Amino acid sequence: MSRHVVWSKLSVLARKATLAGIDVIFPPACLLCGEEIQQSGLLCAGCFAHLVSVGQPFCVRCALPQSSAECLNAEGECLECVQHPPPWHAARSAFVYEKTARDLLLRLKYADRPEYASFAGRYMWQAGEDVLRQGSLVIPVPVHKKRLMERRYNQAALLAWAVARCAKLRCLPDGLERRRVTGRLAGFTKAERQQEMEGAITVRSAYVSDMAGRDVVLVDDLLTTGATASACTKALLQAGVRSVFLLVAARVVLQKNADFGLSILEDE
Repeated sequence: MSRHVVWSKLSVLARKATLAGIDVIFPPACLLCGEEIQQSGLLCAGCFAHLVSVGQPFCVRCALPQSSAECLNAEGECLECVQHPPPWHAARSAFVYEKTARDLLLRLKYADRPEYASFAGRYMWQAGEDVLRQGSLVIPVPVHKKRLMERRYNQAALLAWAVARCAKLRCLPDGLERRRVTGRLAGFTKAERQQEMEGAITVRSAYVSDMAGRDVVLVDDLLTTGATASACTKALLQAGVRSVFLLVAARVVLQKNADFGLSILEDE
C-alpha cells in the first residue's frame, strides 16, 4: 500500500473522529425544528414527513404534479406544455412547494443558512437522475451582482454545486450573467414576467466555447411560471448549447399561492 493511500485513509479516519467528537459536544439537530437527530444536515422524521415529493404522475416538461395520468399526453406532457411549450427540453423537481419546502428554501435564500443547499441538492439529484447525463454541465440561474452583494451568495449556485457533486458533473457557477436588476415578479402576469426578463440574462463570453454542443442542466430553487428559466434557456441555446434541462428544488402549484405566500420566493 502506497504512502499516499495510507495518508488518505488516515485523513478520512481523523475527519470522522473529529466529526464524532463534535456531535458529542453539539448533538446534531433537525435543520428546521432543531430537534436532536442522529446525523447532522438532515431533517427529523416529523419534518421530513411533511415534505411533499414530486412523484408520478407529473408533466415531464414542466414538472407540475397532475391529479391523473390521463391529464398527460403520450409523451408525458400536460396540456399547457403542449399548447405553449417551454424552451427547455424537460424539467424535474424534488419537492412540491408547500409549507415545509417553503420554510427550508426561505432559510436557504434569506436567513444565511447555506448548509440547507446540501440537503436539498441530494434530493434534486435523485429527482433529476435521468436528466443529469454524463458530460452535462450544471449551471445555476444567476442573480445580479447587486443582489449578490446583499445576500453574499447565490442560493441557486449552492444548489448547483450540491447537485454537481452528487452527479459527479462539472459546475459553472458563473456561466450565466444577469445583466440588469429585474423587478420582483410576484403579482406580474405571465406576459409581464416574460417582458421583464427579456434580454436580462446572457452567457458569459468566457464560457461560450465550453458550452457549445453540450447538454446543460439549469438549476434553480423554485419554478413558478418559468419566466426566469425561459430567459436563461434562450440565452444558453443561442450560445450553441445542445439541450437544456431544468432542475429545481421545488415546483409551485399556482392555486396554492394564497395559502403559502408564494410571492416571497417567486423567481426574480
